[in-house]
Amino acid sequence: MRTLARSRLIESRLTPNAISVTGLIGNLIAAALILQEHFVLGAIAFILGSLCDMMDGRYSRMSGKGSPFGAFLDSTLDRIEEGVVLAAVATYFAKTSNDLAVGATVLTVIGSYMVSYTRARAEALGVECKVGIASRAVRVVILSAGLLFAAGEIIPDFDLLEPAIYAMAALTIFTTFQRVLHVRKQLAAVAPPV
Repeated sequence: MRTLARSRLIESRLTPNAISVTGLIGNLIAAALILQEHFVLGAIAFILGSLCDMMDGRYSRMSGKGSPFGAFLDSTLDRIEEGVVLAAVATYFAKTSNDLAVGATVLTVIGSYMVSYTRARAEALGVECKVGIASRAVRVVILSAGLLFAAGEIIPDFDLLEPAIYAMAALTIFTTFQRVLHVRKQLAAVAPPV
C-alpha cells in the first residue's frame, strides 16, 4: 500500500519546486500570523512550511525530478523563509521594547545564514561540511517550540520564545565556528599550510 502511494506520488505532476514554493507560502503565512501575535497558529504554519522545506530535497532524489536549478531554488527559499519568520519575531520583540531579544534575533539570522554559508562554501572547495549542532532541522525544532509556547498563549505566564531565540543565537554562532574549524582541519590534511 505504501509503495503504491509512493509510486503514484512520483508519477504525479507534483514537482520538487512546487513543494519548495509551498514551503515559502507556509512560512510567509507564519510570519504574518506572528506579526498579529497569533503564535500557536504561526507555529503550525511554520512547522508545515518547514516540513515542505525538508521534503522537497528528498522528493527530488526519490522521484528523479530534481534539477540543478531546483536545488538552487530550494536553498535560496530556505534562507528567505527563515529570514522572514525571524524578522517577524524581531518585530514582535521590538513592539514589546525588548531590545536584547531583538539583538539576539538579528544575531540568530546572521548565525543561521553563516551555518548555511559555511557548508556551501566548504562544499565548493570539495569539503563535506555537515558537522555542527545547529542544523536547519534543529533550528526548526527550537523555533517551533518557542512559537508554540510564546506569550503565554497555551500556558499562562509561560513564554518560551525569548529563551528559544537566545539558544538559537548561541547554537548558530557555535556551529559556525565548528564548521570553520572542521574545514580548516580537512583542508590542512590535504595540503598542510606553509
